[in-house]
Amino acid sequence: MRLFEKKTSKKQDSAKNSAKKSNKNILRLTYMIVVLFVVMIGYEGYFLFFQREDVINNTYNARLDSFSDRVVRGKIRSSNGTVLAETLVGEAGEETRSYPYGPVFAHVVGYSARGKTGLEAAGNFYMLRSHINLVERTVRELGGGKNPGDDIYTTLDVELQQAAWDALGDRKGAVVVMEPDTGKILAMVSKPGYDPNTLNQDWDWMVEDVDNQARLLNRAAQGLYPPGSVFKLVALLEYIRENPNGYEDFHFDCDGIYEEGEYSIQCFNQTAHGSMNLKEAFANSCNGAFASLGLRLDKGQTRKTAEELLYNSQLPLAIAYSKSLFQLKEDGDVWETLQTYIGQGKTQVTPMHTAMITAAIANGGILMKPYLMDHVEHAGGETVRQFTPQIEKNLMTAEEAAILTDMMAAVVTMGTGSAVNTEGYTVAGKTGSAEFEKGRETHGWFTGFAPADQPELVVTVIVEESGSGGKTAAPVARAVFDVWFGRGF
Repeated sequence: MRLFEKKTSKKQDSAKNSAKKSNKNILRLTYMIVVLFVVMIGYEGYFLFFQREDVINNTYNARLDSFSDRVVRGKIRSSNGTVLAETLVGEAGEETRSYPYGPVFAHVVGYSARGKTGLEAAGNFYMLRSHINLVERTVRELGGGKNPGDDIYTTLDVELQQAAWDALGDRKGAVVVMEPDTGKILAMVSKPGYDPNTLNQDWDWMVEDVDNQARLLNRAAQGLYPPGSVFKLVALLEYIRENPNGYEDFHFDCDGIYEEGEYSIQCFNQTAHGSMNLKEAFANSCNGAFASLGLRLDKGQTRKTAEELLYNSQLPLAIAYSKSLFQLKEDGDVWETLQTYIGQGKTQVTPMHTAMITAAIANGGILMKPYLMDHVEHAGGETVRQFTPQIEKNLMTAEEAAILTDMMAAVVTMGTGSAVNTEGYTVAGKTGSAEFEKGRETHGWFTGFAPADQPELVVTVIVEESGSGGKTAAPVARAVFDVWFGRGF
């Protein structure tokens, strides 16, 4: 009898242990479900508070179509309220998007007839919402009418945009104008342009690109170009970083052609610059000096510096852009190395990215996030959304920025940037001439800021197939600077 009782006790203990294990497993599962639920709630909250507008504004979101059924698309305005885009409503209720400045603002303002680009895309969500008085909205909706959408006030300056457009003339290229201490984009020009008012009629032949002009491409943000000597800003920064206490000891004798083994690098027009220190070599944009300098630098560290300056990276822009490319690797051969450090080879950059690097130099090493929308107002004139300057990233130290500024000022006072040298204001800049195809003229670059000691304005210019940047791009920048400082700021 005792034996039976003992066996029975063992069975009971086993059942109890099994039940405990089952309870623990159920408890673990319950905890997992609770955690997943909390995570889902947290993500939902994050979506509602932080990503709602981005998702709703996605061009694939059909919900926006329902917005346009109830709202007349709002206006896009310049910084002073000038209308850059508006929807005109006819007597029969037909809506036509109108662009008063035609091609002048075409790429940055964009279009909304064949998909959406530029600010028409970035501000789509805001322009399809109406924040006018609730009673007024209700009365209109009950009467079958549409409410006026909110207006976007941009950072764009009409005078600067027009000046850049006019100065570029009938040449292909782009101009970007920024405030370095805020990140405001004041102008963005791309040529050749197109008239957004006749987009539907012109669409087929522009898309087919029958005249090989790539008119729909925003060259300012999407055009990828070899940087030419503008890249010497990156090479110079790397040289300073690798030689913090000895960069001023640099010396080079230039006879117009630099030879390294079987390879040779020519200065522009084979100009012999003679005996130079680092500042003089940079001011004269000496290819030989920077090719020789490049052979001394660590390729891996150069790549790191380039990527810190946002090469091979996403850019903080609200409009479509291309990613700049730096492709020199640590095992790159001599020819690729020589080409890279003078801004040739496989390196490619956009004017917008070049302007951002220049703006960081002007702002003591700090890159402010570039932005195009200043605020949103409803039809009654009340602000419903304000955009403010934001720090994006420290691209370099204040000391490094000061050294680069000093070198860039010498470019204007004693080097290739003399076209922007004036008594009215001081400029720090860098010119460039970039080869892109054998047998064709080089692209001309200029990027810089003014005043050199207290920067207010950054201007970056590329003029395609124009030759020397100092002779073709720098005068375009000068025209923009003249308008800005001619106001008496």
